[in-house]
Amino acid sequence: MGVYEHLMGYAGLRVESFTEETGPDTELPGAGEVAWAIRTSFDEDPFDGVFAAFLERVDTTEVTALIIGYWGASYDEECADPVALLTGAADRFPKLRALFLGDITGEESEISWIEQSDVSPLLAAFPLLERFEVRGGQGLRLSPFRSDVLKVLRFESGGLPAEVVRAVGASDLPNLEQLDLWLGVDEYGGNTTVADLAPVLSGERFPTLRRLGLEDAEIQDEIAAAVAGAPVVARLESLSLAMGMMTDDGAESLLSGQPLTHLKRLDLHHHFLSDAMMERVRAALPGVEVDLSEQETPDDDWRYVAVSE
Repeated sequence: MGVYEHLMGYAGLRVESFTEETGPDTELPGAGEVAWAIRTSFDEDPFDGVFAAFLERVDTTEVTALIIGYWGASYDEECADPVALLTGAADRFPKLRALFLGDITGEESEISWIEQSDVSPLLAAFPLLERFEVRGGQGLRLSPFRSDVLKVLRFESGGLPAEVVRAVGASDLPNLEQLDLWLGVDEYGGNTTVADLAPVLSGERFPTLRRLGLEDAEIQDEIAAAVAGAPVVARLESLSLAMGMMTDDGAESLLSGQPLTHLKRLDLHHHFLSDAMMERVRAALPGVEVDLSEQETPDDDWRYVAVSE
């Protein structure tokens, strides 16, 4: 599994792409009617030029949702710094409520090759963000922060640095409703441990959290064991431990832990559960929508997450 398509919709809006091919005569929709995706292509116009053209052509004071796509790589002589560009133009986006950094497909760059940086300045520059989502973990950094309005926080990665996970757990987000962390594998920088997740699992800083995803992990069984007794679970509506290397041991931990019958949805897709364990999970949660699709078969003892490279 990989990421092979750009976002078609975001924050409840249709996505409109603004690229190096968007000419001065291109007819554009109303600035507040769509989620704008700004991107360039490999060996095409530099991203900073495309971004400057966007600022010139679009009434950014009406933009509520923004997506940053491919901006180049470090080996490009004219590679842009999307964080610097956005923070430098923050006053041009007074209504921005949703930001996705890194809508980049596998053809443009594999997810673990996407070169990120410190994204903390974005959260400071756009304090009214209700959604903040990042794809790619290489070089990714985050400092603990506070937001009274953020509702969705999402990190997609083939290897999420433990420092980022700890920063999330140390942040004060009293209105956060959804948190998704693709933890990935150690080979690509995913060095998070269960201990790093403890503040998230306590839920103390996220009193309104209703949807939690701790996904794509090679330590999925260990996470399942920790989740089985985690205080945050009691107030969740949706729990995802999908995309990882979960085996019957992890599922046994879930079934032996606190009740999960209050959940509306439990997502375990892409797993290594036996047929018998899948039936046990379904039988134990008759009123819960349980996703047990993508049953994988290990190659001897080798298992894999859904998204790594």
